[in-house]
Amino acid sequence: MAGGLLLGAAGCGGGQGHSDGAGSGETTIGLVTKTETNPYFVTLREAAAAAAKKNHARLIALAGRFDGDNEGQVAAMESLISRGVKGILITPSNGTGLLSTIAEARRQGIVVIALDSTTDPPSATDATYATDNVKAGRLQGAYLRAALADQPPKVIMLDGTDDSTVSQQRHEGFLKGFGIANDSPAIRGQANTNGERNPAQTATENLLERTSDINTVYTINEPVAGGASAAIAARGLTQKVTIGSIDGGCDGVRDVRSGKYAATVMQFPVTMATRGVDSVVEYARSGRKPHGLSDTGTVLITDKPVHGLASRSTDWGLKHCWG
Repeated sequence: MAGGLLLGAAGCGGGQGHSDGAGSGETTIGLVTKTETNPYFVTLREAAAAAAKKNHARLIALAGRFDGDNEGQVAAMESLISRGVKGILITPSNGTGLLSTIAEARRQGIVVIALDSTTDPPSATDATYATDNVKAGRLQGAYLRAALADQPPKVIMLDGTDDSTVSQQRHEGFLKGFGIANDSPAIRGQANTNGERNPAQTATENLLERTSDINTVYTINEPVAGGASAAIAARGLTQKVTIGSIDGGCDGVRDVRSGKYAATVMQFPVTMATRGVDSVVEYARSGRKPHGLSDTGTVLITDKPVHGLASRSTDWGLKHCWG
């Protein structure tokens, strides 16, 4: 079952027993995120709710149980279709897992917009407002390689889940930016973490049991970076290991400032959510659908800049972060 909230111009409440507003002239918009609790998706949901309120629209927010819960996202979309929403904003856990459900929504005249990550193919949705996740991984990889200077790389990689499109794209981007292949002996270990702090800490502890001779940690997001940092600190390796991440949440930027990890790549969920809601409202008013893929931006945040790679300080990051 997918979790859910009902949010909109009148405030928020539980998803059961409320009128969706589909027959009242009020535009009803559905949002399906990967999880309810990850701070990134909490921010995206709150931004969508604020944009809906500003536009006098109603937002029904649902989510998978965990990152990678394709079945839960399908159920959430089917629920929204049955409730007669005008548009659905979806952060797809799997690029191909929702294609038939998206197609059915569009056949029924519902505009479907991907946020945060693309479907495969991107043309499955009417439009996409998302981070270029390959680029985000590449920025992290390029930074971590430059930070090593002349040291030979000894890397562990902390991914999300095997079937997550974002996890695959960021992993691929990191390898390109760092300049190694997936089977390189420089990679001393890899683990999936579901994109969560506690599994990441446990995974890092397990990898360090095999070898503590590492100097670089790739992480898919900031909760994972937090878990990795805690495990590395417990081993007394903080000064020997450089950690990078992706997200740009305010807690993450503060972690960069305090030295828990060296850099993070900021993304912009508020922009994604706001543009998504505005596009559905415009469709409801004029019949004009959004189209195409829009990169909502990435910025490398660090207080230890490296030559040849553009970045911003944590001072800038704290003025532009989310959460």
